[in-house]
Amino acid sequence: MAKQLIFFAVPFILSNLIQSLYNVADMIIVGQFSGTVSMSGVNIGGQITFIITNLVIGLAAGATVLIAQYLGAGQQKELEETIGTLFTVLILAAVLFSALMIVLRVPILRLIQTPAESFDEANRYLTITMAGTIFIFGYNALSAVMRGMGDSKRPLYFVGVACAVNVGLDLLMVKQWGMGASGAALATVISQAASMILCILYLKVNDFVFSFRLSAFGFHKERLKMLLKIGIPTSVQSFASSLSFLFLTTMVNGLGVTASAAVGAVGKFNGFAILPAVAISNSVAAMSAQNIGAGKLDRAKKTFFIGLALSFSFSTIIFTLSRIFPEEILSIFADDADLVAAGKVYLTYFGLDYLVVPFFFNLNGLFNGSGHTTFSLINGSMAAILVRIPACYFFGAICGLGLGGYGLGAPCASLAASLVGFGYFFSGRWTKSTIIRQEASS
Repeated sequence: MAKQLIFFAVPFILSNLIQSLYNVADMIIVGQFSGTVSMSGVNIGGQITFIITNLVIGLAAGATVLIAQYLGAGQQKELEETIGTLFTVLILAAVLFSALMIVLRVPILRLIQTPAESFDEANRYLTITMAGTIFIFGYNALSAVMRGMGDSKRPLYFVGVACAVNVGLDLLMVKQWGMGASGAALATVISQAASMILCILYLKVNDFVFSFRLSAFGFHKERLKMLLKIGIPTSVQSFASSLSFLFLTTMVNGLGVTASAAVGAVGKFNGFAILPAVAISNSVAAMSAQNIGAGKLDRAKKTFFIGLALSFSFSTIIFTLSRIFPEEILSIFADDADLVAAGKVYLTYFGLDYLVVPFFFNLNGLFNGSGHTTFSLINGSMAAILVRIPACYFFGAICGLGLGGYGLGAPCASLAASLVGFGYFFSGRWTKSTIIRQEASS
């Protein structure tokens, strides 16, 4: 079981690792060649883009669970209809979000107190990335489908090529052409488009279960109902978590451009730091979904414990490295002594989350795998909104700890959500699948 989970999770870890290089490459290259102002713009514009992206990632994660359970139960027709419905929903959502965010981008940037010095850069970055929403949605949907069908290797190959394109374009547009945040945004969108197109071409050539013909798209009522039932709670939870970090960004923006850029640098490092826990928890969701679909609850539970042990081992190593080499980590993003000093204070407190978050992620993976996404939604959202935001404000503003206090919000929220999650785990309610069992009785 452990070997199977590792083999499934490693390509997922590598895929997410490479995908994280998109924004990290933007931040590093912009920080090194365009300065702190552009770096702050990329951080702020990227935070808003991340909220929209998390909506589709959450929905796609729900689709992975649904597809995996249909696959485990041998329900081919339901599997095909689910894929067609997922793609149709996300295409329409991409068009809607692109139009809406392009219209509202300036009021939103003002609402979150974007520093005047970096406002134009944040505006340009956000405009370009929102125009390319269709490519971001498309790649994540295709990857989710392949993972649900047990293939975690192909997404790795496609994102690897796209990452190379992104880094190359970053160096060209930011370093050589001096385009700042605009160049970083264009590089990201073009590389995501390349990744999506490569993925579609491969699947068509290899007779994928979905034909990509116009007739294959559409809304299948029962599939849409189940997709929304499983996917929306995951999306809302991801949205709530991202929104809490946007509140944090708003608070930090009041401290100036250097603080904004420092928090952005730690955020990008965090994208790497939590990758093993995220990848393993998603693998736990996919593998436990297949086991639950086949009626093997003991194997699903064993998958959770193995995933938790692996995640915690990785996170402990990352926590230790962040304690020993904080300056070296932050210097990768920019050669700015003030930024490094501010980032070190923030990372010292924020880094405590690496010892707690594996518990939260893996519990969510197990609950999502059995279709109990409503509980995950409530637990995760309450932790993000009712714990993280108040904790950031209390420790950062009221207690006067500044960036260090703002950093404490994340571990406080993860701890609260993990404690509630273990209560639900030991209650045994998660063992009742809400997908295959529900459809069989309908």
